[in-house]
Amino acid sequence: MSDSDRPTPPTPADFTFDTLRPVAFLERAAAVFADRTAIVDGDLAFTYAELHRRVGRLTAVLDGLGIRPGDRVAALCSNSHEMLELHNAVPGIGAVLVPLNIRLSEAELSYIVEHSGASLLVATVEFAEAARAVGATAGIRVLVSGDADDEYRTLLDGAPEPVWRNVDERGLLAINYTSGTTGRPKGVMYHHRGAYLQSLAMAYHTGIGPASNYLWTLPMFHCDGWCFPWAVTAAGATHVCLRGIDTAQIWRHLTDDGITHFSAAPTVLTMIAEDPAAAPLDHIVEATTGGAPPSPALLARMSDLGIEVTHLYGLTETFGPIAVNQWQPEWNAGSPEERANLKARQGIGNIAAGVVRVVTPEGDDVPADGSTEGELVARGNNVMLGYYRDPEATAAATVNGWLRTGDVAVVHPDGYAEIRDRSKDVIISGGENIASVEVERVLDSHPDVVESAVVGRPDERWGEVPIAYVTIRDGGDVDVDELVEFARERLARFKVPKEIVFAQLPKTSTGKIQKTVLRSRYEGHIGQTGDT
Repeated sequence: MSDSDRPTPPTPADFTFDTLRPVAFLERAAAVFADRTAIVDGDLAFTYAELHRRVGRLTAVLDGLGIRPGDRVAALCSNSHEMLELHNAVPGIGAVLVPLNIRLSEAELSYIVEHSGASLLVATVEFAEAARAVGATAGIRVLVSGDADDEYRTLLDGAPEPVWRNVDERGLLAINYTSGTTGRPKGVMYHHRGAYLQSLAMAYHTGIGPASNYLWTLPMFHCDGWCFPWAVTAAGATHVCLRGIDTAQIWRHLTDDGITHFSAAPTVLTMIAEDPAAAPLDHIVEATTGGAPPSPALLARMSDLGIEVTHLYGLTETFGPIAVNQWQPEWNAGSPEERANLKARQGIGNIAAGVVRVVTPEGDDVPADGSTEGELVARGNNVMLGYYRDPEATAAATVNGWLRTGDVAVVHPDGYAEIRDRSKDVIISGGENIASVEVERVLDSHPDVVESAVVGRPDERWGEVPIAYVTIRDGGDVDVDELVEFARERLARFKVPKEIVFAQLPKTSTGKIQKTVLRSRYEGHIGQTGDT
């Protein structure tokens, strides 16, 4: 084809493209769902029109306190209307939200506040004392909501006209700090574009709509609540705030308040399933889980209760879930065990994320055979800008433009990825790799086991051997020998734990099992060892 025969590229119309920013969802909800209930927080309830007015007043309050574009505002808040308001007001004036993990020590909180350069700290009454101590250490202003003075409410009541500012959609929206289990926490930088698209993906994949009631069991401080503060608003659904994890209260909400959706780590799902109030619901509740691979046994237990779980996968560095186990209708024909095993996969990139890959150390894709292991890598609109003030860590987490997750995975013939282990959790025994997740799934399938964690213990002969920490269900009477035999029937001999310790498992502030703590405990244990 000659140049003269080539079609002329279309001339763009002179239209203005809107910036992708998650705050736009509240603006739309205030118009489309004005009289629908936006938030239920204890005895308080606000419609979307009221929420929009409150957020507008909060933008004026922040402006009056001297917050300018790019300034950081730290939030030490429970799952509350205040935290939802901050998720809209802070980016609404072009400032940067720094959600603080409510379970950290004052020293850890002070480090994050100082590292982020926050100039204001907003706290709900539950954390007023800690917030004031952190504020004094950092030398910054502290604004508390819900105490005797309730300065937050007073300032909102007297606020002038809203202050909305334009933003760059690739500009800094929030800094979410990692848990710091292997060193100082790192500040993960989120942008407006990523939060907007991730919110749409979460609303799409969970099927949330105007008739939905979303129970906040997931901490809003964790990855900005996986972007659900904006996703639920985009859908016009109701945020039902839960200011602390109380499984009895969760069951009251599930049975009495029309809850349709919630999100939780597998450990929280375990707590819900084991609560004395647990009983099959008279309606289906859609739950999403992530943070660690859920066992098929746990997924089956939740299904029996009427709670259908969708497995999501992600990191703080990916705005929360970047992959989803997209359920295929044909899978419904499988047995309960087959369906549970399929649900335990991490899946494919979410609708806003594009492709996730599993690659060799050389960067080549592993074959989609369900057995060849590699590292899962990701890129796209919902990947961080980088680590705040840490270019070295940013470079170390990146390979050829892809984010390294540190997770060992395989790809099945249908393209779905499945995590086999964290790279740091793989046990190498006599030259053979043992995936701790595989062993845990077997142990968790025993009817008397609530949950387990498998770690490596140094061994003079084999280099490492697996040992298991197991939590037994109340009333369970399984002993070590029986559990070892149970594992032998389902695992290769070298994968069977050499020692089993019955114990409660240590958890991080976001509900993940702390395997680093367990590895440090193997010396001096008075446990029983199976001769495997």
